[in-house]
Amino acid sequence: MTPVEKAVWFIESHLAAPVVLDDVARHCQVSPFHLTRAFAAVTGRSLMRYMRARRLSEAARTLADGAPDILQVALEAGYGSHEAFSRAFRDQFSLTPEAVRNQSDVNPLSLVEPITMTLTLVDDLASPRIEVGAPMLLAGHVERFHCEAIAGLPALWERLNAHMGSIDGQIGKVAYGACFNTDDAGNFDYMAGVAVADFDDLPAEFGRLRVPASTYAVFARGDHIAGIRGVFAAIWERWLPESGREVADAPVLERYGAEFNPMTGLGGYEIWIPLKA
Repeated sequence: MTPVEKAVWFIESHLAAPVVLDDVARHCQVSPFHLTRAFAAVTGRSLMRYMRARRLSEAARTLADGAPDILQVALEAGYGSHEAFSRAFRDQFSLTPEAVRNQSDVNPLSLVEPITMTLTLVDDLASPRIEVGAPMLLAGHVERFHCEAIAGLPALWERLNAHMGSIDGQIGKVAYGACFNTDDAGNFDYMAGVAVADFDDLPAEFGRLRVPASTYAVFARGDHIAGIRGVFAAIWERWLPESGREVADAPVLERYGAEFNPMTGLGGYEIWIPLKA
């Protein structure tokens, strides 16, 4: 089983237990950071949000079946009080626990069912080259995303492309996508940017990112950019666990050379995964 498959099994078999991210990661034998990124790459969801939604969905079924004690249902869903459970339940379903119990029906609710793996991991992932990357200064457009809502990423690139070649201090014609500041809830910052010599005289709307010197596993791809999610999934689910390497706490980079055509999505790209020494 892959780490994400193990995580889904563990969550489904511990819905009534006070499980936290570290518990799931320990069971999967990877770091919490690794598991958070792998789960998002493979499922398009936040692991912790998925676990919370699954617990609340099963609690809703219990309530609709007429559970007499809402506090007991709350405790079994991992909440320490009626108030905390009711607040989370209402945020998830826009109804109170009492209302669901009274209507004895979950059909109006958008329940979250156990994940069935649907993403196809690429099966032609070549072994990466290991490269030591020098420190870089990146500048470009930055937004914060959630792994379940990344539709705005292409718009960042469209905005950057309008500046390409005219950015003060730009180094070369390479563009970078940088993913950083990832948290356990599945949120992350993403920059569409370029390397610059310094941060002086940049457009006011540009973000700035210092990328430290790191050792990277570099995966070169020649296929269409639309398949990048399947590539990331294969890296997190197959290559990293099998390699025995651990990811460092540094930005994960996408590198788009001058040969990449943003209009067609062709020309190839590279994924740079920072590794612990």
